[in-house]
Amino acid sequence: MALRPIFTATHPRACSTAFERVFMARRDILESVHEPFGDAFYYGPELLSDRFRNDAVTREESGFSNKTYKDVLNEVMDAGKDVSITSHLITLLMFMRSSELPELPVHHAHISEGNNLSNIKNGKRIFIKDMAYYLMTPDNKPTKTAPSLGEEEPGNPTVLPIEVLKQFQFTFLIRHPRRAIPSYYRCTVPPLDEVTGFYEFMPNEAGYKELVRFFDFLIKENIVDKENLVVVDADDLLDNPEKTIRLYCEKTGIDFKPEMLEWNDEDCDYATAAFQKWNGWHNDAIKSSALRPRTHHQTLTTEGEDKEWTAKFGAEAQKVIRKTVEDNVADYEYLKQFALPI
Repeated sequence: MALRPIFTATHPRACSTAFERVFMARRDILESVHEPFGDAFYYGPELLSDRFRNDAVTREESGFSNKTYKDVLNEVMDAGKDVSITSHLITLLMFMRSSELPELPVHHAHISEGNNLSNIKNGKRIFIKDMAYYLMTPDNKPTKTAPSLGEEEPGNPTVLPIEVLKQFQFTFLIRHPRRAIPSYYRCTVPPLDEVTGFYEFMPNEAGYKELVRFFDFLIKENIVDKENLVVVDADDLLDNPEKTIRLYCEKTGIDFKPEMLEWNDEDCDYATAAFQKWNGWHNDAIKSSALRPRTHHQTLTTEGEDKEWTAKFGAEAQKVIRKTVEDNVADYEYLKQFALPI
C-alpha cells in the first residue's frame, strides 16, 4: 500500500518551521509544501479570515486574490511536476553563491494521473506543514465545504471534503501557549509588523481551538487511529531533537538519517525560497544551520512572564497576551496528553 502524503497540522509559533526544515533536508525522498492553505484562507475569493476582508489592495498585491481552496489542492497534487517558482528562487540563491551559472534544477513528476495523492512515483512523498485554522471559519462559526470543492458535508468542521482528508496521514505539532502566544504577538507589532504585513494581533489566530476540533474530527471519522496518534510537543523537539525526529520518522514511515538535523548551504537556500511568501515569520529558522538540543531552558513564573511581556510590549499588551494564553491552555493540555513519549 502506498504511503500517504504527510500533513502536519499545527498552530502558529509552534517551532513548526524548524521542524519542517528537518524534512526539507530529505529532498531525495520528500517534496515539501509549505503552508499552502493560508493563501485561500486570507486572500482568495473563498477567504475565511477577516484580517484582509476589507483590504482589497493587500489581497490583490499578495498574488493570491483569485486562489481557491481547489487551486491550493491542485498545487499540492502537482507538487514537483514542473520547475516551480521555489526552484527558480533556489537557483538564484545558489547562483549568488557561485561564480558560475548553475544548471536549472529538474523536478520530475511524482504524482500519478488523477486526484489520488497516495499514488506517488519516483520514490517521493509529499510533506505538508500547515495551520489547522486555515481550514475553518474563525470564532467557532459554522464552516462549509469550500464552494470550489463541492457540496456541504454536515458535521465536517473544515472546508475540505472528507474524501480529501482521507488521503493524508495527519500528524500534529503543539507548543505551550505561554511561549507561542507572545511570539505571535511580537510578529504583529512594530518593528516586525512592517515585514510580516500583519498589523494587528488577533486572538482568534492562536489556532489551538481549531486544532483540537480538527484532531477530534479526524479521530471520530477514523481518518487517524487513536491508538497510533503522532503528536509532537515543541519542548520535546527542542530538548531532544534527534530522539523526537527518530520516533516521528518511525511513526510516519520515513527513513531517518542524522544529517536531517544538520543543514548545509543548499538546504538553507531551499528553505529561504520556500518561506519567501511568509516573510518575517521564519527568520530564526532560516538563519539556523542545525537543530540541536537547547542548552538552557528557562521557565518563568506567571509574575516573571507578565513582567517580561510588559517590558517588551507594554502593560495593555501584557493583559491581552495573558488572557489569550489562559484561553488556550486547556486545549494545549488536552492535546499534550497524546504527545509522543520522549
